[in-house]
Amino acid sequence: MSSFSTRALTLLSSVLGACGLLLVGVAVSTDYWLLMEEGIVLQQNQTTEVKMALHSGLWRVCFVAGPEKGRCVASEYFIEPEIEITTENTANILKMVRTATPFPMVSLLFVFTAFVISNIGHIRPQRTILAFVSGIFFILSGLSLVVGLVLYISSINDEVMNRPREPEQFFHYHYGWSFAFAASSFLLKEGAGVMSVYLFMKRYAEEEMYRPHPALYRPRLSECSDYSGQYLHPDSWPPPQRGRSGSEVSSDISIQLNQTPLPPLPKSAP
Repeated sequence: MSSFSTRALTLLSSVLGACGLLLVGVAVSTDYWLLMEEGIVLQQNQTTEVKMALHSGLWRVCFVAGPEKGRCVASEYFIEPEIEITTENTANILKMVRTATPFPMVSLLFVFTAFVISNIGHIRPQRTILAFVSGIFFILSGLSLVVGLVLYISSINDEVMNRPREPEQFFHYHYGWSFAFAASSFLLKEGAGVMSVYLFMKRYAEEEMYRPHPALYRPRLSECSDYSGQYLHPDSWPPPQRGRSGSEVSSDISIQLNQTPLPPLPKSAP
């Protein structure tokens, strides 16, 4: 059962991480984060006439109605004087949302790093720490993305609230599918991070379960077990030399004295 849950966590973290990486990559590279439409209200028959409509992403703005219809320009279009924007508030919205651009990019970098580390950890499960590291990167990627989404929404709301209310004009905006992909990838990456951290805990618990008890490494105390200690406790091999007792030292001295030949006696004079 434990091995089954480990395999399930491995599969879930891989799938969630891959889906989160795919969704945030698509969101960053597409131009449907925000869709805006503005125009005038005809008083005669209470109909509306669209003056400008566009969809924008982190890098480009594409016009679908108005004098710039069919044209896509970089998000720094406001430095080009020939681009016609209906109102200044619309131009301010497109300028302010660029403050959130770095956070999705950092999130994409983090989730790619986490995905690579996670797959290396799955290939080499004995490197338990890799699952923990990949989980931390998944969580950081999700947090970076959610900061970018909050800044993106707050920038738009601030400009919309400062927009003058005129009965003869209308303004509509809503978030596109690129924004929805980014929000979904946040949930997937946080899920992958939690699964990776939990996988690390499972693998670590299994390693502790099958690790021998430290008492098994204790060397035997009998005199005939010196060589067995080499295998049971290799760090302490060779065994320390025991101190010699006084009787052993005195016996060795007596043996040396007995083995030393006496010098010959001097001959007496005649």
